[in-house]
Amino acid sequence: MTGVFQALVVVGLFLLTAVVGVATLVMVRRGHHDSTGQQLRTAHSTSSARPSSSAQPGTPRTETGRPDHGSGEEATSETQLEDLRAKAKTLLASAQTARAEAEEESLARRTELRELRADLERREQRLSDREERLDSDVRGLEDKTRQLEELKTELKSQRRMLTELEAQQQSTLERIAGLTAEQAKAELVAAVAHDAKRQAVLLARDIERQAVREADGRAQTIIVGAIQRLASELTSESVVSAVHLPGDDMKGRIIGREGRNIRAFEQVTGVNVMIDDTPEAVLLSCFDPVRRETARMTLTELVADGRIHPARIEEVHERSKSQIEAQCLRAAEDAMAEVGISDLHPALVPVLGTLRYRTSYGQNVLKHLVESAHIAALMAGELGLDVAHCKRAAFLHDIGKALTHEVEGSHAIVGADLVRRYGENPDVVHAIEAHHNEVEVRTVEAVLVQAADAISGSRPGARRESIEAYVQRLERLEEIASAREGVDKVFAMQAGREIRVMVAPEVVDDIEAQVLARDIAKQIEEELTYPGQIKVTVVRESRATETAR
Repeated sequence: MTGVFQALVVVGLFLLTAVVGVATLVMVRRGHHDSTGQQLRTAHSTSSARPSSSAQPGTPRTETGRPDHGSGEEATSETQLEDLRAKAKTLLASAQTARAEAEEESLARRTELRELRADLERREQRLSDREERLDSDVRGLEDKTRQLEELKTELKSQRRMLTELEAQQQSTLERIAGLTAEQAKAELVAAVAHDAKRQAVLLARDIERQAVREADGRAQTIIVGAIQRLASELTSESVVSAVHLPGDDMKGRIIGREGRNIRAFEQVTGVNVMIDDTPEAVLLSCFDPVRRETARMTLTELVADGRIHPARIEEVHERSKSQIEAQCLRAAEDAMAEVGISDLHPALVPVLGTLRYRTSYGQNVLKHLVESAHIAALMAGELGLDVAHCKRAAFLHDIGKALTHEVEGSHAIVGADLVRRYGENPDVVHAIEAHHNEVEVRTVEAVLVQAADAISGSRPGARRESIEAYVQRLERLEEIASAREGVDKVFAMQAGREIRVMVAPEVVDDIEAQVLARDIAKQIEEELTYPGQIKVTVVRESRATETAR
């Protein structure tokens, strides 16, 4: 703003100089015309009688007889002078305005500078006050440090005095008792330890006997009562279903021309059709029991109808799928009614119904859930627990088996995530995910669900497994672990659910033991097929043995 003001002042001075110059020129011209006119008037007075013959009529004349051009130029100069004066006034007004604005800005800047200066002064004052406080605090800390040093010196002297007094007292006692302090302490400690060990052993033995006696009796009463009160039918299913045929000529129609019908049937249903020499029967094989049952119903209807071709196979298969879904839903509703559960989420009912066609070691899973729910409810009633929660957790603990072929992970974790998604009680969810100890057990209800699951699966006739397959699986487990370097002994425990590996401590250190456990578990996952989970434990221990002679 100051630069603009200076520029306006310069322009105004320039115009003012121009105006003054023009005014001076006008004044000079006026003086020249006045002198010339005087001379002409003097000459005219001498020859006034002689008029000019060359004057034209109508032409204005001056006193000298010439045209009056000086008055026109004078008027033009005055006009220009007025214009310059007006411009000069305008520029001066603008200059005054700019000067006023510059003064206001300068005043604002000065005010801001005063405020900044005052703020800096206040800050400097605060800093000086803070420095004074810090100096006082430092002086106080120095005083306290000096006092502490004095106290430490005093304490050291007092400790020396106490040590000297204790030494004098100990020497006095040793002289009086005839024993050193270490000997007396050892005798006292030995006597107290002997009495304490004896009393502790006697007390622990009594407590263990009483606990075992009461626990065994109580557990036997609860388990036997639950098993005796439960009546359940024994079921055993396989992976093969047989379809009866009215005659052997129907096998040719099932195969079709160049195998067209049987290929279409296997492609639509996902089930293998085995046609052999068995009279009037066809076998259907599939690991998925729901698909196998759907295929059985489809083939039964096709055989009864007699029309077998690819389009008809697709039509009947879709109808059979609808019927299977309805049967699964009805089976789930019947199971819920049997255990007395009516508030299950609608999305869980069809999933639960598919377990009607699922078996575990020959035991029907849906029947197993109903049986476990009854066992858990009976034991919860005996123990005074929440019967509804225990029954619900036991009824849903294997629901994840319906999705194990669709979702990765063990059926316990999959089932827990499924019921958690549909708003089940957290205690029920925890009991489901912990019933195979994949999650640490935190509630009594979870332990009860584990017990009910074990009772239902281990009762006579509930499950079956080939002895040869079982033995081969255990032998293969031991072979996998024994093939590792540094392994001393291998033990398969808990029916193949846990394997313990004893390693030589001088060959395998702690870090290698962890790596060995992970490698063995990974190889078992890749090579073996087994139910549930297998826990791999690597034991590394050092023993020092010496014989006293």
